[in-house]
Order: sequence, then C-alpha cells, then structure tokens
Amino acid sequence: MAKTRQLTPEVVIETAARLANELRDASRITLTDLAAELNIRVPSLYNHVKGLDGLRRDLTVWGLQQLLAATRQAVLGQVGRDALLAVAHAYRAFAHAQPGVYSLVLKAPPPEDAQLTALSNELLLILQLVLASYNLQGEAALHAIRGFRSVLHGFVSLETGGAFELLLDRDESFNRLVEIYLDGLSKN
Repeated sequence: MAKTRQLTPEVVIETAARLANELRDASRITLTDLAAELNIRVPSLYNHVKGLDGLRRDLTVWGLQQLLAATRQAVLGQVGRDALLAVAHAYRAFAHAQPGVYSLVLKAPPPEDAQLTALSNELLLILQLVLASYNLQGEAALHAIRGFRSVLHGFVSLETGGAFELLLDRDESFNRLVEIYLDGLSKN
C-alpha cells in the first residue's frame, strides 16, 4: 500500500485503474475503497483528485493515453491494411487488459474538456491518416472510422461479456470479422 508521503496523482490514478479493472467497471469505484487501497483517509484523496467525477475524468484521460500509446505503437512502420489490422488487435488487447477503464474511453469527450478532446482527436487523426491509403478522406474516412470502431467494439463487448463460449477459436473469428470489414473498405 502507498504511504501518504509517496502519494502522487499518478499513483492515485494507476491504483484507481487497477481497482476499476478488478471490478470490471469504473463506475463501481468509491473514494472510500480507493482511499483504503492507498492506506489514506478519504479527505487526503482531494489533494490528488477532484472528487468522484474528477477521478472518473482522470481515469478517462489515463485510459485514452493508454489506448493512444497502443495505437501509435501498432501503426509504427505499418501502412494501409496492415496498419488497420494492427490497430484492431491493439484495440482488442487494450479492452482485455483494461476492462474497467475500457468503458470510459468509449464516450465522445465534452467539448469544453481540451485535454480529452486533444487525445480523442489524435486517435482520430491516426486513423484518418491510415485510411488515406484507402483513398478515404473527409466524411468518407469518418464514416469508415465509425464502422471500424463499431465492428471492434461489438466483438470485444460480446467477447468480454461471455457471449462466445463455443469451442471455436475467438482469435480466428476476430481476424475474419476485421478482414471482412477491411475487404469492404477496399471496394470503395
């Protein structure tokens, strides 16, 4: 457990992320539980987070940073179809590694939150750049991104929700689904 003198905002958020992932739901975290995990009193948390809403917002920032880092790494040295396949696998890996934080990164950021908006826009820009190799730009690229994200989220949500219990290779199902979507993009 963290000692008060070693406590930083980063330690608080990383501990909250761990708890969210253990609970598989960030909305189930309480300040009381987080304070107990950090071995501090609840009022001491307010030195590092702005209440429960602030904690969730900070967890969202942390989650987007993690997803963005994974996406950047995935596309490094990749183009076109290979880049989108790599992004798909990074997205799925993120959802599995961060099941409690995952739901926080799904919502569009509030327009007044510059930091969340910047992170979301960077993620969007990476995908737009990759889709340029499909000759998709502007609104066409945005529609393709919505579709791609829907395909990934749909599979991941069903998978993590226990819907795929048949003795059938889920990796193969995921690969086939993504390939089918990418084949459709190639026909534009």
